[in-house]
Parts: sequence; C-alpha cells; structure tokens
Amino acid sequence: MSKDFILVTGANGFVGQSLCAALLGLNFKVRGVIRGSKILPKGVESIDIHGVDGTTIWSKALMGCNQVIHLAARVHVIDDDISCALEQYRQVNVEGTLHLATQAAAAGVKRFIYISSIKVNGESTLLDLPFHADDKPNPQDPYGISKWEAEQGLQTVSYQTGMEVVIIRSPLVYGPGVKANFLSMMKWLQRGIPLPFGGVAINRRSFIFLGNLVDMIITCINHPAAANQTFLVSDDEDLSTASLLDHMALALGRPLKLITVPTVLITLGAKLIGRSGISRRLCGSLQVDIKKTKDLLGWSPPVSVDEGLRQTAAHFLKMKP
Repeated sequence: MSKDFILVTGANGFVGQSLCAALLGLNFKVRGVIRGSKILPKGVESIDIHGVDGTTIWSKALMGCNQVIHLAARVHVIDDDISCALEQYRQVNVEGTLHLATQAAAAGVKRFIYISSIKVNGESTLLDLPFHADDKPNPQDPYGISKWEAEQGLQTVSYQTGMEVVIIRSPLVYGPGVKANFLSMMKWLQRGIPLPFGGVAINRRSFIFLGNLVDMIITCINHPAAANQTFLVSDDEDLSTASLLDHMALALGRPLKLITVPTVLITLGAKLIGRSGISRRLCGSLQVDIKKTKDLLGWSPPVSVDEGLRQTAAHFLKMKP
C-alpha cells in the first residue's frame, strides 16, 4: 500500500473536523481517528478506537500513512488532587502520545505533527514581553506539564528513529462552534448583560482563529523547514479583555454594556468563589510572538481577528435557538 494517507487523531473534535474538511479540499487522503459513532466529513476514512493511552493498538490506523497529525488530548480532569489530575493527564497526553509516535515511526511515518499548548511556556506574560518558541518551558498546571513531557518524549522518539516531529503550541482557539468560556462570553453579550470589565483595557492576550490554526497545520505537513521545530501560533494581533468584548459585540450586532470595576476587586471576588484562574485569564496578559513561525515558514495568519470573530458570531447566531 502506498504511504499517502494523513492520519488525524481527534478527527471529530473542534479543530479536527475543520482540519479534515480542509485537507479533503486540498485533495489529501485523510484517515480520521474517532471514538464511538461520530460523523466525519464525507470522504474521510474513519477508524474507531477505544481511547488514547499506553495500550492503544494503532497498526490499522497507521497502515499506509505518511503523516500523523495528533490532535487528541485530555483537556479536562475533574479532580481537586493535583497529583491525581497529573496522572490522568499523563495517561492520555504523555503515554498515549508516545505510544502512538513509537508505532508511527515503526510503521514508516515520515512526519508527526503534535498540537501542543502555550501552557508549556507558562500561564501569563508581562505586558509586551511575549512568549517565544525557544523560551525555557515553564508549565504551571497538570495539563501544561503533561504537554511538555509529551514534547520531550517526542523529541527522543525523533532522535532514536529519524521520524520528523513538528510541535505547534497554540493559545486559545476560537471559531464557529467554539465552546466553554468563549461561548459563554457570546451568550452574555447577546443577552445584553452588563459586564464588569470596562477597566480591563491594558492587558493583552493572544488568540488564534480556527481557520488560522488549520492553515498553519497544513503548512507544516510538507514544509521542509518545519522538520523538528517548535512553533508558536496566534492571530498576530493581541487584544485586551475590553477590546475583545468590544470586537465581539460588534460582530454579534449587539451594544456593548461594560462597567468599570477595578481589576483588584475582580481578582479578589474570583478568589473568594474559587475561580482565580478565570480572573487571571480575564485580567492578565498572555502574549505570543510568532516571528520564528513567520520567518522559518513564511507563514502569516490568513484570516484577520475581525473576520474570525465575524465568522464565529455568524455561526453562533445561526445555531442559537
């Protein structure tokens, strides 16, 4: 069998579905790994697995594959015990990733593209002092630690086998169908709820539109300069919390209602209800420098922030009951 398939794990996820559709549009042969009876875009060959861990058998999925794009990951653990949470993340994000990579190398896969997280760099930056791809990693939570451990393991697999590894660290991804906090933000804005973030106008945060991340992944499939490199990605336009809300409200066609509350009070209130992490993300900065990505790959995000938010809002309004 010719080795011309691209294997996409997590193919039925938020990023995976868009990636598979884009690959098909470029006439790639795509095989998607899913769990259970999930629907993939027509034309994607699907492989159902029991889960991703250190025991998964990948031989059928890897047959005839030249590239692997590994999106599947554990991103949520409901466990207050940090040591137990880390072990749960490791089972999927470390053991599962390295088990797949080892089998991929043995099957003759040329390149393994791993979608990591900006959390490997850390949780926050000082204003206008962004993270760089070659900074010393400083993961702070179990998820970020597991992603960093997987990156290190992949580099070892690459060194031992010759399989090329490309690591892409992404900040928060938004786009049509986004869930979690970004979806909540759109719901608040759509309902016209006054939000206490008028004073959060100095911080800066990097995001990436779904289409831009997909474009970056596709760029890394065959680009010779991508081999064995670590890249950061973003929309290359950082926004304060107040500015993000303003842009999103405009995309939704809704008036923005902001109340100016001192950030120290927002932080204190969040701490009192056990949500310090959310206040850090709302009030703090997390900026990403993508100069290495642009210089080595000649890549720039094709979709602007305003257009990305417009597409996100249009899908939200269409799907809203």
